[in-house]
Amino acid sequence: MRMRPAAVLAVVLLAVAGCSGDPDPTTSSAASPTTATPTPTPDLVVSGADAKLTAAVAKVYAGKKGIEAKATLGTWKKEKVAVVTSGDDVTLAVGPDWKVVGGWWPSLDKPTSLGKGPRFVLVIGSDARPNKSLKGTRGDTLQVVGIDGKGGGGILGMARDIWAPMPSGGNAKINAAFAYGGGKGQVQTVRKVTGLPIEGYVVTGFGGFGKIVNESGGLPITIAKKVVLQGKTTVKAGKQILTGKFALAYARERKSLPEGDFSRSAHQSELLLAAAVAARLEGVQVVPKEMSIVSKYADTDLSAADALTFVASFYKLDPTKVGRAVAKGGFGTSPDGQSIVVLDAASKQAFAKFRDGRL
Repeated sequence: MRMRPAAVLAVVLLAVAGCSGDPDPTTSSAASPTTATPTPTPDLVVSGADAKLTAAVAKVYAGKKGIEAKATLGTWKKEKVAVVTSGDDVTLAVGPDWKVVGGWWPSLDKPTSLGKGPRFVLVIGSDARPNKSLKGTRGDTLQVVGIDGKGGGGILGMARDIWAPMPSGGNAKINAAFAYGGGKGQVQTVRKVTGLPIEGYVVTGFGGFGKIVNESGGLPITIAKKVVLQGKTTVKAGKQILTGKFALAYARERKSLPEGDFSRSAHQSELLLAAAVAARLEGVQVVPKEMSIVSKYADTDLSAADALTFVASFYKLDPTKVGRAVAKGGFGTSPDGQSIVVLDAASKQAFAKFRDGRL
């Protein structure tokens, strides 16, 4: 039988009391023995947590006894984040003073709390080369990730040559919005084009993307059809783990693909979905570690609370209710002679469909 730490401590104290010396010969054998007071079992024990985090989680379980939980910790742009698990219960908190910001608790019959759906975040892959600043670069990859708060979600890729309004005025290719207005400017433009209430962005460059993949242990993925990258290296079909270098090359390849940039955008959403699946298989406790890795190599305007609850939402998704699409269209020419993409009716229908957070 496994004993709780408190019970083990009580047994040790009793044993020491019983072996502390020979009995006093002047003491009557009929005297009542001294009984040690048992150490009470704490209401909540959270391994890996400090007193403030334990106190915050204790409020969730107010009135419950003997709860044992485990905390995993990380950071998001200098803010602390924590995932605390107890059986199937998950509590999400942010520090340093530790405040519970969401979670799900089937043992308590409490409703899931992950923010009001639908929710949308724009994932941007800048074309900044390794060790170069993101400032003034273009949004090479634009993927809108959405969740409906009811188990469904979607990933919507945006072809980078879509003709769109710029945050500074006028029109240009949609990926130029990042050069004109940074992450906030890119979000503003994608909002105007799609009509989706995007709450924030996460952006990284080529070097950062590769490091994120490598530090996460590679990217497990199933490739449907082999791809020849830049006409040289072949990525075979089937299950494999991509390194940061190959994941980046796969995300950027377009010349060998049947629909060029449109197929490239589909590959990018495929990588995002594969990353979400891999994290889900490892369990929600890996979220703080993965957030810490991304935070080192990415820029964002999402708070720790918003990022934590959004990422954790993927552990409540039904994979059969998550779809993918690419916003694309026909080719045209801008007033200044650029080759551009003019959105088609199917893409506009996808925007309307996605407004509930699910494709």
